[in-house]
Amino acid sequence: MKFVIVLACLLAVAYANEEANVIKNDAEVNVDSFHYALELDNSIKAVQQGQLKDKDNWIVSGEYEYVSKDGKHIKVSYTADEFGYHPKVEN
Repeated sequence: MKFVIVLACLLAVAYANEEANVIKNDAEVNVDSFHYALELDNSIKAVQQGQLKDKDNWIVSGEYEYVSKDGKHIKVSYTADEFGYHPKVEN
């Protein structure tokens, strides 16, 4: 269920700006896998995919990017698995 937490965090970032319009919104959800991509016209982008590893564990990876309030481009790539959330931040 870690992917649900990650997804919720990404959506919170994406929807924090109520003035943004959706440019791209793709999603595919299956019993043992999922994929989604979201892009807004305010430079927010998010992509995430996951695969059920076994009965209780998901392997999830993705990235999101945005421009901070001070104008810096921030990009976070991550994986999440039974051992936790593993982000890599670029700015």
